[in-house]
Amino acid sequence: MDPTRVVAVDIGGTKIATGIVTFDGDSFPEVSSVERIPTDPLRGGTSVLHDVIRSIKAAIECAEGPVAGVGISTGGVVNPKTGDITYANEMMPGWSGTKLGSEVASATGLSCRVLNDVHAHALGEARWGGGKGMSSVLVVAIGTGISGAIVDNGKLRLGVHDMAGNIGHMACEEAAGIPCTCGATGHLESIAAGPAIVEEYIRLSGNDKDAQDNPIGGAAISQMAESGDQAAIAAEERSGLGLGGVLASAANLIDPEAIILSGSVVECGPVWHNALARGYASRVMEPVRDLPIERGALGNDAPLLGAAEHFIDDGYEK
Repeated sequence: MDPTRVVAVDIGGTKIATGIVTFDGDSFPEVSSVERIPTDPLRGGTSVLHDVIRSIKAAIECAEGPVAGVGISTGGVVNPKTGDITYANEMMPGWSGTKLGSEVASATGLSCRVLNDVHAHALGEARWGGGKGMSSVLVVAIGTGISGAIVDNGKLRLGVHDMAGNIGHMACEEAAGIPCTCGATGHLESIAAGPAIVEEYIRLSGNDKDAQDNPIGGAAISQMAESGDQAAIAAEERSGLGLGGVLASAANLIDPEAIILSGSVVECGPVWHNALARGYASRVMEPVRDLPIERGALGNDAPLLGAAEHFIDDGYEK
């Protein structure tokens, strides 16, 4: 049986990654010819779409054989039946309403399937990464924002409004009274995402620069926390405790086989991870106390693998 090649695309707020994913029997899929270009979303959705189509056509030219189709991972809420972007936040202005799937299919002559970026990441990890062989996993991405996805028996739970797994907008005790970017108050994302850690450190320390006089970032704050800086410790502990508590609530509710964490905030050091463990332990029920909470295994390849997998075998529950 000949290998099956899929053009896989991951569209985020800062970059567009495009490559070829080759499936050959039961072997681990090969990700190759990956090109990354800046998204530059402020130009608007039409310009981003044109860049995506150009990247796909370039990948097709690089493929070492026929391409079966295109799988796309993208920020925003996606209608999986049509591939349309039904909602996108301020990080992707003009992206909402883009008929991504049909536009790509028309421009390339190839079939196309589209799914949300966190869903793609989760599907990749569930089928080929940290969740391979497990019946049920919760995958949570913690970076500029926080989102998640539930995968049962290799299929994503979508929900009636395409919103299942949106863990960043669950209520969080540590976030009580704090406004969230979605317009509500008290959500996890408002205290546990990367920008929230930076904002809390600046508020507590009065310092917005690192040792090189550059704008302070999460990596520098993590280093300072490990060195004993009290403002850095407090900012990371608030994030970790809040996330741990919400993960415990999620585990109590859906009882997955494992929780898989990914995203830039997961690169924080022991201060953050220890706080997460304490937050989880304080609110979890005994039957799921020892649930594995692990880092993702696939890194930047996860959404590309998930998007390609979704093209080959629809990743959503029917």
